[in-house]
Amino acid sequence: MLQAQIFIDKDELHGSQPLFEYIIRFLIRHKIKGATAFRGHIGFGSNQHLKRPDDLFSFDEPPMMITFIDEDEKVLHTVSQLRKEFKNGLIITHPVEIH
Repeated sequence: MLQAQIFIDKDELHGSQPLFEYIIRFLIRHKIKGATAFRGHIGFGSNQHLKRPDDLFSFDEPPMMITFIDEDEKVLHTVSQLRKEFKNGLIITHPVEIH
């Protein structure tokens, strides 16, 4: 089994739809076994700028992580197809064991 994690900003759009919602629906269409979207409370990216979206008067975009698990080949194929749809964000994969 392989797990993929997708890191994006919550306010990113794909057309007029929130990107995180588009990705979840994309995963449903590709019959992934399950996925969850998490909203981050604090984080930073490669620019080392600390994002605190919940602070008073903050204009920071909240970080998001979408994670999903399936068979190795299915995850790799889905990530490849997803990358054709959007180029932003960071996608990582790693093996997992289910007990």
